[in-house]
Amino acid sequence: MHTIDPKQTPTQKLYGLMVSSIGPRPIAFASTLNSDGKPNLAPFSFFNMMSPNPPILVFSPVLRIKDASSKHTLQNVQENKEVVINLVNYEMVQQMSLASSNYADGVNEFEKAGFTMLDSETVKPARVKESPVQFECKVKDVIKLGEDGGAGNLVVCEVLKMHIAESILDDNQKIDQHKLDQVARMGGNWYTRANAGMFEVPKPISTVGMGIDNIPGFIKNSSVLTGNDLGKLGTLEEQPTAKEIKEFLEQEDLHKLVEKSTTEKIHAVAQEYLKKDKVENAWKLLLAKK
Repeated sequence: MHTIDPKQTPTQKLYGLMVSSIGPRPIAFASTLNSDGKPNLAPFSFFNMMSPNPPILVFSPVLRIKDASSKHTLQNVQENKEVVINLVNYEMVQQMSLASSNYADGVNEFEKAGFTMLDSETVKPARVKESPVQFECKVKDVIKLGEDGGAGNLVVCEVLKMHIAESILDDNQKIDQHKLDQVARMGGNWYTRANAGMFEVPKPISTVGMGIDNIPGFIKNSSVLTGNDLGKLGTLEEQPTAKEIKEFLEQEDLHKLVEKSTTEKIHAVAQEYLKKDKVENAWKLLLAKK
């Protein structure tokens, strides 16, 4: 492993390493007003949800590394204590990037980037009409993390209203993750599109899995099965019985496979079951070849 000591690493280099390794990061497209009531719009990827009750979002504008100056958004939330956080989908990512340009204070990024200002219901800053999800927030606190360039400032926001585009809701009024088509930030100029890499992992909530520590050594130490494979096997509450294994081999006509195949071959076939989320079948086949 290549080891980094933050105290011995220039901030710009450390920043690059951190944003390239910690991601994808959701984007808070923050709409604020300055002291003269002029709008500002800027994206921040140091952002996430922290609590549903109360509903709290947090984003962090960092001080500029070169001179420790603060960004307009930070100044605005310190003065006015209101912000609208708009989420960013693929259709608006290029416009959002344009809005991140270092425009002078008072310049309207809505106009520069071609976004539509939509009146909010509970706060003064406008919403981005093109955004699929918009959060009207009051700023509860701004927590300074340092004084030097690169220091973050945690903007703690309580959600007053959440607006969701009808076009991304399913029949049960839940957000369809594919329709949302969200983008997220990575290092350098890189972004990622959520739709391209989505997959499901069932949560082991209704049952308590046996855990990888209870998987027999001849399976756990397999040269074929991966950590993900073992993770799936560990979700089962208990191992199949000898009777269940026998019935499975007969139903699937697998006796010859078990008798004539190597352990590696059996593990490879079991792995195919796991890819199809047929965890019990994988267990039965693995235990048949002890």
